[in-house]
This record gives sequence, structure tokens and C-alpha cells, in this order.
Amino acid sequence: MMNTTEMTYPETTHPDALAQIKRGAHELLLEDELKHKLALGRPLRVKAGFDPTAPDLHLGHTVLLNKMRQLQDLGHHALFLIGDFTGMIGDPSGKNTTRPPLSREQVLANAESYSAQVFKVLDRGKTEIVFNSAWMDKFNAVDLIKLAATHTVAQMLERDDFSKRYKNNQPIAIHEFIYPLVQGYDSVALKADIELGGTDQKFNLLMGRELQKHYGQPAQCVLTMPLLEGLDGINKMSKSLGNYVGITDTPQDMFGKLMSVSDTLMWRYLELLSFRSIGEIAGWRAEVDAGRNPRDIKVLLAQEIVARFHSRQAAEAALAEFEARFRQGVLPDDMPEINVSAPGNAIAVPQLLKQAGLVESTSEAIRMIQQGAVKLDGERVNDKSAVVEAGKVVVAQVGKRKFARITVN
Repeated sequence: MMNTTEMTYPETTHPDALAQIKRGAHELLLEDELKHKLALGRPLRVKAGFDPTAPDLHLGHTVLLNKMRQLQDLGHHALFLIGDFTGMIGDPSGKNTTRPPLSREQVLANAESYSAQVFKVLDRGKTEIVFNSAWMDKFNAVDLIKLAATHTVAQMLERDDFSKRYKNNQPIAIHEFIYPLVQGYDSVALKADIELGGTDQKFNLLMGRELQKHYGQPAQCVLTMPLLEGLDGINKMSKSLGNYVGITDTPQDMFGKLMSVSDTLMWRYLELLSFRSIGEIAGWRAEVDAGRNPRDIKVLLAQEIVARFHSRQAAEAALAEFEARFRQGVLPDDMPEINVSAPGNAIAVPQLLKQAGLVESTSEAIRMIQQGAVKLDGERVNDKSAVVEAGKVVVAQVGKRKFARITVN
């Protein structure tokens, strides 16, 4: 655990603090309580928990991290909780099946990777990394029974995913009920003032409020953040769906993926991922409404994100490479945006081009590939059996004049 005695904080009563905290948030419970906490004039203890179920973070994870960084910049104390104990239970949130628990070795390996990545967003000097095994490993059977006794089965079934599984006669393992209780108890152990989480975590976050009341503590405020859509603009960003931007992606891949998002999704990413001010983003939106090319704004977003996770020099190099591949008179401003359906988890390039209306038939597509006239994201396609995975967004070019930004669903 980090030594907090060396941490220093600025004044915590910033006049626009509440507006900054609410920026991009889905729901704040309860606003009056948070106003009261802010008025105390001390750094608030801000908790966000991550179960290390995978070794790499993507931009969807950073929605919470960005909010935590905003709170750090306002002078508050970040508690980055790695759920090494809860990770061995398996979070059932949003799942229609029992989630397989991880081994201690898997959890610790992933937690080490998380720790190395989070400081690309968070201020290392104002962050305390904590593991919930620090207190949960000390629980004995009696302690766990007492914790379980604070809630009824009926209360657990109020949670949407549990309720659906129960109604559909899908199994719910007893240990899954333990998960929200332990996550809630984490707030007790940490004396959290605010807990951040995705909208799918609301039940668990409220559990923290209730358990703090049960144990005689002031109840934490709950701030839920939206689940970031992936590059397809439809599904939640997910590595398994392939619609993600990993924070360990190369600068070129990161830049290219962000440039591939739709003009509409661009504003969503700016709201949830950018550190630009609300006023600056509003100014850009007004400029686009007045005729400015939205691609200019997309470049600024891509450069900001690449610079954050790599460097300013890497962002400039990625832009130069992108321009060399795409923007030297190649991509039209009115390039159509098209959705195509993948029959399985992927679609063959010839079929992709046909569905997108860039060719009349798959045989024509194959012929164009053989002639070297087909490119995806600026790279020539040489293999007629190449596929594009569902969830991907690609810029397709056939010949010199046919283009489309294609989302594969």
C-alpha cells in the first residue's frame, strides 16, 4: 500500500467542482450528499475497483480512470482497488451464466499488469493502490456468515441479471451472491466517500452505501459512468468483440482506430475520454455545425489519446503516417458509412465489399483483389480469403474512387 503521508493536495473547494465531477457521468447518487462532502474542505476518499480478469486495459476502462484523474486534479484521494479476492469469485454483473473464477496466480499476474498501466492516466503521487485480499483474507467463516446475514435472497434477486437468470431457470451459484457483498464491504474497509463504477455496477455500488450504514459509517456517494461504445458504435468496447482500442496498442494502431470512428461517435469519445474542457469541445461542435470538417476534430482527439499513452512525438509521427497513407488527396470528405452483417464472427473481404456496394459481385471483388486494387485501412489486400472480424470498423477502397467506412456487425 502506498504511503499517503507524502501525498499533497491542492485546495478541494474548486467553484466548478460539482460540474466537473458530473461531466460525462450517467448518474450521481446523491447530489446533495456530495455537496455536503465537498463542503467539508478535505480530500475525499474516491474508490474505484477493478477485477484483474484480463492483463490489458482498453479505452473503455479509462472512462472511470479519467473521472478518477479529474477528482485527483480537484484535490481528492484516489483509491485504486484491485479486486484480487473478488477476482477469484468472478463478477456476475451483466452475465447470463456463472463466470468462472480466476486462480490466485492469474489474478496476481493481471494485477501487476494493471498497476503498470493505470499511471498512464492517474497521478502516481496521489494514488493509493489497494488489494481487497488485505482485509478479506483475514475474514473467517463466522465473519462471512455475518456479512451474508445483512441481506436477503429477495434483495439479491432485485439485481437485474440475477432476476433474469432466475426467471429463465438459469443456475445462480451461491458464491455469486457473495460478490456484491464483498465489493460493498470494500467500501467499509476503505471508508470511501465516493465510489465510481459503470452503469452495470449500480447494484454493487449501492451495496457499499448500505453496508457502510450497517457498520455505522457515513454512506458513500455513487457516481456511475456510461459504458463506452466500441469502434462499431453499437456494442460495449470489448477485447473479445475486437472493437477496442487498447492502451498498449502501438501509436499507429491507436491513431488509425480512433480516426475510423464515425463522426457521431467522435463526440461521445471526446466527452468521455478527452481532458479538453467542456467549453472547448462545445466550441468545436459549433465549428463543425458551421461547416468545419469533423475530421479535423477527430485528429485532435486521436493525437491527445496517443500522446497520453505514448508521447507527443509518437502522436505527431502517427499523424504523419496516417496522412501519408490516407489524406494526401485520397479519402473523400463525403465517404459513406455502411454497416454490414457477418454471418458468423467474421466476413470474407469479397463478401464485405459486395455487401458494402463497392463491387457488383464477389467475383468482381476477387478480380479486383488479384489486380491489387483493394485496400483496407490503406493496406493492400492480396489474399482473396482474408476476413474481417465482427466488431471491426475498416476503411475500404476499391480502385481509385470507391471508398466506404464499413462497420462489421
